[in-house]
Amino acid sequence: MAQFHCRWRNVLICVCSPCICLALLFIYATIMVCIRMGSTASSWAAEKNHFVASGTFTNNSFAPLPKTFWEFHLHGDAFWNNLQQVTDRHFNPILHPNDHKRGLGKSTSDESPLRQSFSAVINLDSTKRNFEKLPQQIQEFVSHMQKRDYPTITQPDGVCGAGAKDEKEPPLLLLAIKTTELNFKNRQAIRQTWGQVGWVAGQKTNSSRGEEGGGYVRRVFLLGKENTEELGVDLSDLVQLESKRYGDIIQWDFKDTFYNLTLKDVLFWSWFSRSCGRTRFVFKGDDDVFVNTPKMITYLQEQLKKPKAYKTMKDFMVGDVIGAAMPNRVNKSKYFVPDSFYKGFYPTYAGGGGVVYSGQLTKRLHNMSKKVHLFPIDDVYVGMCMIRLKVHPVHHPAFLTFDFPGKEEQELCSYHRILLVHKRSPHQVVKLWDHMNKTQTQCWDVPLKTVGESKNKPKTL
Repeated sequence: MAQFHCRWRNVLICVCSPCICLALLFIYATIMVCIRMGSTASSWAAEKNHFVASGTFTNNSFAPLPKTFWEFHLHGDAFWNNLQQVTDRHFNPILHPNDHKRGLGKSTSDESPLRQSFSAVINLDSTKRNFEKLPQQIQEFVSHMQKRDYPTITQPDGVCGAGAKDEKEPPLLLLAIKTTELNFKNRQAIRQTWGQVGWVAGQKTNSSRGEEGGGYVRRVFLLGKENTEELGVDLSDLVQLESKRYGDIIQWDFKDTFYNLTLKDVLFWSWFSRSCGRTRFVFKGDDDVFVNTPKMITYLQEQLKKPKAYKTMKDFMVGDVIGAAMPNRVNKSKYFVPDSFYKGFYPTYAGGGGVVYSGQLTKRLHNMSKKVHLFPIDDVYVGMCMIRLKVHPVHHPAFLTFDFPGKEEQELCSYHRILLVHKRSPHQVVKLWDHMNKTQTQCWDVPLKTVGESKNKPKTL
């Protein structure tokens, strides 16, 4: 009987031991996988880095979105798409789950993958064959699109632009205005009107006490260099004198062209991140816009008072939002981008005529720009950086980058109902500011335009 029990015990041990070992091995493997996934997911979430692979589709909330991570040639010979695909794969946390150095860091070494991908794509035989077919202005853009280390010729006297020397609180708003050496009249009109610095009073509606609240405003103009040979005159000395007089100019040593407006964004973000640590908001716009600064001040103060504003401010951007736009294929347009350079929809973006975003978002855009190749349309490029941050601009109908609809401009208080309108000459800006001051009492309680009133036609580039 003892031999019988011993025999069965040996049988059970022989049969069950492998099963127990397999079960223990499965439990161990499951625990290790969970730990690895948790580590990868937590580091990815902490970095707020959003991978966007090439190949896009659209739905009601995103444009564009990743279609696949793995296919290499969805866009054929589209130069920019191929460049960005190489870079996106480099920073893809799925392909490189253990390489935490690829995350969204602040080191300038993050720019090396951009240069590496550029070298890899530009040397492909297919790229060399198609490069000469690109329009001349695109070829010129490509020839220097990997360069971002342009020296600063002059910069503002103040730490973060021109402003009051006796500020009693952090600046609420920095006005960052894209301009050129030639546009002195535009800058003067802005300085005398909506771009005044120091303490600026807000304007609340439905109030019998007049102006309430306000904030400190700073100002900086963003310039490149004119081509002296094409212009026939060197304006450098005049710009230097202007800079000494007003202390509100930052100028970099690159050719000031339409396609280089993106450089102004990238270099401005870098300068802001170093010099404007306490500034709450940035208005970035062209030098031919008119801004209702008092209403802008009040609007921004209202945003800061909203619940959990301390959390939402890191994503805050507001303007005239354009969604699901296609590249302009008309070769005579200044917005022309051939399909040999870029294919696909543009991401959602705010029109570059005038947009407002938080200081926190400005710094995040600076970091993300190290992972996105320059694009010849500046506001589209901002959208490309935004989509990778998983952030979307908020549309506000008071940003009229395509002017007033119909005959609305003729109404007495029309300019009191907006935050911005595009395409105004220096003479018009001065007249409009005077008109705003004269009609202030009559139009005090007029609210800003609301979404339901927006009658603008569909916007395209």
